[in-house]
Amino acid sequence: MISWNDFEKVEMRVGTIIEVKDFPKARKPAYKLKIDFGKLGIRESSAQITELYSKEDLLNRQIIAVVNFPPKQIADFMSECLVLGVVDDNNPVILLQPERKVKDGLRIA
Repeated sequence: MISWNDFEKVEMRVGTIIEVKDFPKARKPAYKLKIDFGKLGIRESSAQITELYSKEDLLNRQIIAVVNFPPKQIADFMSECLVLGVVDDNNPVILLQPERKVKDGLRIA
């Protein structure tokens, strides 16, 4: 069990994907994403979501990501946030997203 204070430390925000590129150097199939978090700025992320989502499907889609983890090196790329999705060992990742358009950068609570 974690405390409420622990949960409050995880900063989840809404952002809009503004660029999607293939990431052939990743060990598992992935995309490189540029995500606009409004006042927080633009951050990059690597996401293993190629099975269900095409680059065209992802462009301009709002997602939810953790933005206060330290950057993580993935091959030759620095991932600056963690895009969140539903994970099941036997199925592809399904992205978490707001059910309607909201302002980029808003916090998930």
